[in-house]
Amino acid sequence: MKIADALISPSAQQAVTSGIERFRADFPILNIKVDDKPLVYLDNAASSQMPQAVIDCLVRYQKTQHANIHRAVHYLSNLATQEYESARCKLQNFIGAREAREVIFTSGTTDSINLVMHGYGRKFIRNGDEIILSELEHHSNIVPWQMLAEEKGARIRVIPINDAGEILVEEYEKLFNSKTRFVGLTHVSNALGSISPIKHMIAIAHQHGVPVLIDGAQAAPHLKVNVQDLDCDFYTFSAHKMCGPTGVGILYGKADLLESMQPFKGGGDMISSVSFEKTTYNEIPYKFEAGTPPIAAAIGFGAAIDYLEQIGLDAIASYEHELLLYASEQIRIIPGVKIIGDCPHKVAVISFVIDGIHPHDVGTLLNQEGIAVRTGHHCAQPIMQRFNVAATSRASFSFYNTKKEIDALVAGIRSVQKVFA
Repeated sequence: MKIADALISPSAQQAVTSGIERFRADFPILNIKVDDKPLVYLDNAASSQMPQAVIDCLVRYQKTQHANIHRAVHYLSNLATQEYESARCKLQNFIGAREAREVIFTSGTTDSINLVMHGYGRKFIRNGDEIILSELEHHSNIVPWQMLAEEKGARIRVIPINDAGEILVEEYEKLFNSKTRFVGLTHVSNALGSISPIKHMIAIAHQHGVPVLIDGAQAAPHLKVNVQDLDCDFYTFSAHKMCGPTGVGILYGKADLLESMQPFKGGGDMISSVSFEKTTYNEIPYKFEAGTPPIAAAIGFGAAIDYLEQIGLDAIASYEHELLLYASEQIRIIPGVKIIGDCPHKVAVISFVIDGIHPHDVGTLLNQEGIAVRTGHHCAQPIMQRFNVAATSRASFSFYNTKKEIDALVAGIRSVQKVFA
């Protein structure tokens, strides 16, 4: 496997390698056992684990800071508001957004995509218009656009992928025409780990005057993201895949686009004034944050960003790529095992199938060894159809995983094969 140049950083890699035991000590859950077997947690693409620093932040908020925000002048409300808005600024800096108001707190990536579909798509997409998506998309970046297309009489155009799981950019370029109105792309495939060349693809779309939404749920935990450098119009990801709490994520949007959009949800705090004759909406970002937001989770998200930045995204990417190379080499040599989507530019995700054994059986038997992998279609059924499989087993790695755990996975796969021999 060729190593992507952007992921090579020996010094950064060494920084994580030398501190791996210290990092593992930050995650209390890694100490548990499953049926008296040490937990080997390899389901990070679904949800990563939470370090003690984030847990402490959540507990501290509930014990000493809890109140509703933006709506009172008392001490606790002011403190909670400061912490909440501080988290927004941390995320602004994390992704290189121009302004903090371009960062909208949502319940996660799915909620963010739906916000764009309702707020932008329902306002600007009309009958006969076309929306471009790729075969790599998660269901959350397919279904909302299908709903919109059905409502508006629009059409979905699909970018194909090759046998390695890479987007065919030349085919993408051919899809644009005078009817193209929107592009939705995954930065990194959750099922395969493939990294899409989104900066180039965004530039192509902009040549046609078409805005682009990037699903960054699988990229933000592993790669440095700068939305100004990418020049994307929207970018979204979730906290729970990057050492943070569940139930919170962000939508980044260019300010002018956000200001042009209609609100997705109506209610408290997203308004400037309300009468039975007329409602005037609040300014961004509050225009899209109706009701009581996930205050504790957002503050915990900020703590997760602090934690990741202390380690460094370059160091994380480099070490995880080392794990990917090692795991790919070890799994590839097992007879009867096939890696699905084995492309050179990917994050630390490996989807595989074992001859004659259903992935659910694989996952069940690995669990008996304390090994947690994901099995199924991974909310990416078009990818499964593309590779003519019903499901795969997926091992996804984080910076707190080790080569020893990969060895346990390989031994587990061989044990599964013996059961079915």
